[in-house]
Amino acid sequence: MRISIVGAGRVAHHLLNVLHPQHHIVQVYARNLEKAEKLAASVGAEAIHTPTELNAEIDLLIIAVSDQSIATVIQQVIAYVPQVLIVHTSGSTNITVLTQQHSRAGVFYPLQTFSLDRDVDWMLTPIFVEAADPTDLRTLTDLANSISQRVYQYDSAQRLSLHLAAVFACNFSNYCYDMAKQIVDAKHVDFSLLYPLILETANKATQAEPRNMQTGPAMRGDQNIMQMHANMLEQADQADLKAVYEMLSQQILGHHQK
Repeated sequence: MRISIVGAGRVAHHLLNVLHPQHHIVQVYARNLEKAEKLAASVGAEAIHTPTELNAEIDLLIIAVSDQSIATVIQQVIAYVPQVLIVHTSGSTNITVLTQQHSRAGVFYPLQTFSLDRDVDWMLTPIFVEAADPTDLRTLTDLANSISQRVYQYDSAQRLSLHLAAVFACNFSNYCYDMAKQIVDAKHVDFSLLYPLILETANKATQAEPRNMQTGPAMRGDQNIMQMHANMLEQADQADLKAVYEMLSQQILGHHQK
């Protein structure tokens, strides 16, 4: 396929790197020309910084920008690629943001956390596709199958539920690791001592029902330990962590008393 992309951030970087060996990357369009040039050079594409420069002789245009920018971008580009299939990569944005402006619209959403300095295993990364037209849906499904073994045709409501769940499973859990590090750093304790616990917890969550794997003082209803922990956080002037600790403890207590 002949593919161009709007955006030069983390999602664009990872997508183009995995698509490049099998597909022809034509252009990278971004407001920051320097970033566009760097990404384009890595995949042998042309860097552009205005929509008027878009090449209409492509099969697919991927919009890989922030959720709040998708509606603006589609309005900027449709006049220059009127016959091209255009997709966004967002888990939380409804396909109608595109279909209201363009008949050949779809979604190509990889459920993964992306960092510029870390590779991801694309073959195991779930990709969710949606399209307004059945032929375009087959095209996106074939494209997804070329890079992943886990491809699903989900609608916008299903995709949004996954995105919300991902915030809990990834973003919130990572912040819990951040809070854990703050606690041990305050006492000059090595955070890496928690690595085996973190990995075992993640492994259990993927192999059994998370509810059944819950452990800890809140699960046991151990009020003495919970109060001791809360006092420690208060004495350490970590009121924000104390508030999170108490809220999560109450949630676990309530969930396991049902």
